[in-house]
Amino acid sequence: MKINSKLPNLGTTIFTVIGQLAKEHDAINLSQGFPNFSPHSKLLQLVDKAHQDDFNQYAPMQGALSLRETISEKTESLYGKSYHPETEITITAGATEAIFTSIAAFVQPKDEVIVLRPAYDCYEPAIELFGGIVVPLALQGPSFKVDWNRLKKVISPKTRMMIINTPHNPTGTIWSESDMIQLQEILKDTNIILLSDEVYEHITFDGEQHHSVSKFPDLASRSIVCSSFGKTFHVTGWKIGYCVAPKALMQEFHKVHQYNVFSVNHALQIALNEYLQSPEHYLELGSFYQKKRDYFLNAIQGSRFEAVPSAGTYFQLLDYGKITDEKDMDFAIRLIKEYQLASIPISVFCGPDYNQRFLRFCFGKTEDVLDQAAEILQRI
Repeated sequence: MKINSKLPNLGTTIFTVIGQLAKEHDAINLSQGFPNFSPHSKLLQLVDKAHQDDFNQYAPMQGALSLRETISEKTESLYGKSYHPETEITITAGATEAIFTSIAAFVQPKDEVIVLRPAYDCYEPAIELFGGIVVPLALQGPSFKVDWNRLKKVISPKTRMMIINTPHNPTGTIWSESDMIQLQEILKDTNIILLSDEVYEHITFDGEQHHSVSKFPDLASRSIVCSSFGKTFHVTGWKIGYCVAPKALMQEFHKVHQYNVFSVNHALQIALNEYLQSPEHYLELGSFYQKKRDYFLNAIQGSRFEAVPSAGTYFQLLDYGKITDEKDMDFAIRLIKEYQLASIPISVFCGPDYNQRFLRFCFGKTEDVLDQAAEILQRI
């Protein structure tokens, strides 16, 4: 049978490729973004209780109402924006499903979607799958800033959507209030939908705040905001998140969501709702990960790698320009094979013209693992 692929140029995701290579060479794996420690015991106990209380059948399509009500209160408390729990909040099978469903719901053939590169690798395949045209815009220099004049130039009558991500994976940068205000001014009086990936919203450092698009009225009126319980509570394998959006956008989102996954794990939703009643479980997350970031950076001091401390997420970019002129993919593979240390080359998020020398390392690990990784980095 001849298969006419809808994504003929797409191979296996870099996370699978690097993960398999790391396993083959018994490498310390700081590539894929997941912690190697357990979630809070209370959360696990709440999950057990929810199962025992027989929340084992379908949840409502939009998610358990009690959880949506809690998310509404949480969002208003943090960002000053009220989303109606019955019509403007949906529990999703991870943020990736929220992003995919948003693109599926709104992007039609020949629509243009602006993507800021480096960009997380799930955005562009979904755009292409539904016939959209990716309009890439490179973040500028080693600080990965938006070129606002260039953004104005790439917006066209065909622009249907723009995707942003803050705190940013893979660079660890965050958008400032000024960034959001500039974006709001540029998008004002357009019909562009903004898809905002904010899965690391609670992981910011050095006193910096996360500026959600929900805080800015015109942005909020055109935005679907995606969040992740998996990233927040060290349970990436649960694949559970949520999105918020104005009613008119959410109605279209539901048309796809209901035939994509319909609903997600009921017991986990009940447990997460109870766990969220103690805000310190997410408000203290930045401090928790900043200690890990600082531990990792202190451990590699004196090495030939250079770093600007990550401002958010649990990823740290390391500049290897003083070590080799190799392309980042070649150097990343050599690190695995010769030194048994796995990272992610940034070029996979960037496109063919990328020529900087950065690798991404996940510091969301226990100190013993960070120590082992740092010892290797000191030797290179």
